[in-house]
Amino acid sequence: MNIILMMTIYTTLTMATLITLISSHWFLMWVGLELSMLSIIPILMNKTNPRSTEAATKYFLIQATASMILLMSTMMTMLCTGQWSIIYNNNQIIMFTLTLSLIMKLGMAPFHFWVPEVTQGTPLIPGLILLTWQKIAPLSILIQISPMMNQPLIMMSALLSTLLGGWGGLNQTQLRKILAYSSIAHMGWMMVVINFNPSISLFNLMIYIIMTISLFMTLYMHNNLTTLSLSHVWSTAPPIIIIILMVLMSMGGLPPLTGFSLKWVVIQDLVKNNNIMIPMLMMITALLNLYFYMRLTYSTALTLFPSTNNTKTKWHLYNNKTTTITPPLITLSTMALPLMPLFTILN
Repeated sequence: MNIILMMTIYTTLTMATLITLISSHWFLMWVGLELSMLSIIPILMNKTNPRSTEAATKYFLIQATASMILLMSTMMTMLCTGQWSIIYNNNQIIMFTLTLSLIMKLGMAPFHFWVPEVTQGTPLIPGLILLTWQKIAPLSILIQISPMMNQPLIMMSALLSTLLGGWGGLNQTQLRKILAYSSIAHMGWMMVVINFNPSISLFNLMIYIIMTISLFMTLYMHNNLTTLSLSHVWSTAPPIIIIILMVLMSMGGLPPLTGFSLKWVVIQDLVKNNNIMIPMLMMITALLNLYFYMRLTYSTALTLFPSTNNTKTKWHLYNNKTTTITPPLITLSTMALPLMPLFTILN
């Protein structure tokens, strides 16, 4: 793709998200979401093949449907309140459809089926943008309307997301699908606490983005797409495998890694608000995620494929632009748990 065209697309994608973030006008938010959707489609189809075309088509259909529902909800809000600004609205039907449209855009259950398919049909870097940057704009709208949105719908969707995000990744061998199901589960952990404390949802989003970027960049350095290709890295670059395993364990929520702080603050806030059963169910469903992370760990690092080649292979690491930003991100995604008291003070 032409460099000028690529810069235009990425600038539009960035500005679209910023428009949604800084707006308090429903129509401008909708315009920002539409620009974000239209600008990422060429990124998804950068390498033209039937799989990427199918992924972009699925993404467009789902996002267009969600945008249509969102626009209908905002127009109904304007008719009821007489304003386009975000103000308190006690109409439960409007808030239900509005929340439903944003859940569809985030790829949460029960509207999560498109996320693994679209992520699998795209290269690693577009998949990274899809699972990180594209979550920011819808989540910012949900945070703004959190005092008045439909709480039972959010709780049900969050519980289903953590369950199906763990259940769907159990039998996967494609790394992009595993990360897509992991994204669905993490969205559930973010959304379950958004009614009580939106700052915790922002904290979850920040740590999730850091962990996902570090893992995607590490996979991108060696072009690993399956568990089989990942297991072959052990003979040439064992440090890469160790880094991947540490990030995976952090995403699974094992202490004393950074990912443990995500589940810690969510469970603590839910218990403070007299919700006992919800965090208990979410902890049980989190074991599913931890299981397929541990299975991935076992298959890639603790097993070696039979080989007739008895010569020793020298370790090597690829020296490219991603190696300069990956180490700080890996450090933050695995060893940032001591910074938790700072978040408590700021909160």
